[in-house]
This record gives sequence, C-alpha cells and structure tokens, in this order.
Amino acid sequence: MDYTLQKTFTFLLFIGIGLLLKLKFGSKEELTGIKKIILNLALPATIFIALLGVQIDAALLSLPFLALALNILLFLLFPYLMPLTGIKRDTPEYRTARLLVPSLAPGLSCFPFVLEFLGEAYLAKAAMADLGNKVFVLIILYLVAMNWYYSKRAITDQSRAAKLKSLTMAMISEPVNIFIVIALILVFFGFKMESLPFFISDTLTRLSVIMTPLVLLFIGLAVKIKKEQIYKIFSLLFLRAGFVGILSGVFILIAKVEVQQDILVLLSFGLSACSFWPFSHIAVVGSQEMDIKKKHKTFNATFGVNILALSFPLSTVLILGILSSGNLFSNGYSVLVLGLIFSFVGAVPYLVKQLFKTRKKVGQKKADWVIYKTTRTETT
Repeated sequence: MDYTLQKTFTFLLFIGIGLLLKLKFGSKEELTGIKKIILNLALPATIFIALLGVQIDAALLSLPFLALALNILLFLLFPYLMPLTGIKRDTPEYRTARLLVPSLAPGLSCFPFVLEFLGEAYLAKAAMADLGNKVFVLIILYLVAMNWYYSKRAITDQSRAAKLKSLTMAMISEPVNIFIVIALILVFFGFKMESLPFFISDTLTRLSVIMTPLVLLFIGLAVKIKKEQIYKIFSLLFLRAGFVGILSGVFILIAKVEVQQDILVLLSFGLSACSFWPFSHIAVVGSQEMDIKKKHKTFNATFGVNILALSFPLSTVLILGILSSGNLFSNGYSVLVLGLIFSFVGAVPYLVKQLFKTRKKVGQKKADWVIYKTTRTETT
C-alpha cells in the first residue's frame, strides 16, 4: 500500500478514536482544555522548530502579504456568491457568514498535515503566511464587526480605540505569535536548534511530537454537525473551497509556480477551516445585544457555531485528500478544475431548490389551466 495512503488511514484512525472518546468528554471545558494545549504549547513549539530550520529570504517574507490578500479577496468578492447558498442579504446570517468565510484557522486544520506530508520547511512557510491571516482575523475583522454593530445600533460614543488596544494586546500575548517573533529574531542572528541549550531544544521537540495526535483527536471530539441550516452551510463551505481553488489555480498559472510542494501548501493553506477568532468578535457583539430579538441582532451566533462545526471536519477531509493525492495537483490547471468541481458541488443545493420551484410552478399552472377548462366547460 502507498505510504501516503497509509499515513492518511493513520490520521483517520486517530479521528475515529476521537469520535469514540466523545462519550468520555461530556463538557465543553474538557474540549477547551485540549484546544488550549494545542494552541498554547504544541503548536508554538512545532512552528518554532520549523522556523529555526529554514533560511529567511524575501520570498518567505512576502507570504504574510499573500495570505492577507487572500483574506481580503474572500471578504470582498465572496458575497457575490452568497445568493447561491440561500442566505438573504443584510440578515444576521449574512453578516455572520461574511465575517467567518474569509477567515482561516490553519493551526488546527492545516499545519499538522503540512508537517506530516511536506515537512518542516513547508510548515515554516505556512506559519509565516499565517501572520498575515492573523492580522486580518484579529484586527481587520474586529473593526468590521464593531463597525456593523455601531451602524446597526447607531452607537457613536463607544471607545473604539480602547477596544482595539485590548485586542492588539491579546494578539501580542498569544504564544504562537511570541514564538514566531522569537524564532525569526534567532534565525536573523544565525541560530539553529542545535545552537540552543539541550534542555530547551529537547523540551520543544517533545512538545512538538504531541501536536498531530492531539489535533486529530480534537477533531474527532469536536465534530458536531446539526441538521439545522446544514444545506446552507454545506453550500457555503463548498463555494468557499471552490473560490479558493479557482483563485489558487489562477495565481499558480500567473506566478508560474511549478514546484508541486509549493502548490500543495498554497492550496492546503487556503482550504483551512474558518477561524474561531471572528466568532469571538461575534460573541463580544452578542453580549451587548442580550435584550434584542434574534432577527434584529447584528449576528446570528448559533449560525456561526454551526459553520465552525462543519468547517473543521470538511477542511480536514479536503486537505488530507489533496495532500495524499500523489501527483494529481502538479499544475494550475488541475487546481482550477478542482475549484470548479467544488463550486458546482456548492451550487447543487441551490440548483435542486430552483428545479423543484420551477416544477412546482409548472404543476400549479397546469392545475390552474385544468380548473379553468373544467369551469368553462361546465358553464357552457
């Protein structure tokens, strides 16, 4: 059996174990504890090791700007595809989707698999790109969320600067960002893992080893897909994946990216799950709208939770499938085709709904015609 296929089955087995362990993890706090271990210990250590193993060059420093460009394009252009999901414009669901769709959470849905399939050098590239994504989800989306809230509630006397300051402090104090900054400084001065004291390098290495198993178990434990709104969210996420695929394919062709590993890391990063951070902004706004009816609120928190719940496992499956596909995605054209397929799958619920509507209208017209003819005959 192919090595990459065996590795995929190993990952799926860990996810399956996580699903079985759901019975033993009854509370939200237990899951939150695992997530905190991943994000505050295992992931920072893994990224730190990866960054110390690469040479920083101009191409690597441009990655955060490329990721930020992807975020902005998703935010500005994806709303034009939103009608295909059945989400009505200027509703709480619409604003919730707009905030979540352009965000990326590669730490839990992309980094572990990039590390396992492509190695530390490509994990370092993905981690550098995530800096741009973090600026977008932590600062830009926060400003967007608060602006929508102020506009909807007609509030002008709130201290936006104070809120932005607290958010910036949260970003600076996040362990992943601290480790990335320290690693970049050490690399700039020529340090490697071997240059560090043994007790530090050994501790970081041991923390790094637990990341992939913990992430996979967490995916199995956290997945919780509800029937409500599932078709809208299914359509939304596949259209998002299609949009990213088409955008990635165009970029690969224009930039003439020929190294397959570069193509795979680009596609995997773009297909990362929606981030939890925008949802935290939604929660902040929601705490200010406790006495307001659901349909009049700025966001729909329940809809946001459902998007995150489906986004996580779907992104994991897509990324695993792409990374274990061998030489299938070796050029921009194959990535473009993948994007078109995802877009079609995302549009299927809308197309089926429109088909049933059309058939219903035709059936109604026929029924009206029969009634009209019958009435006319009886009158005659």
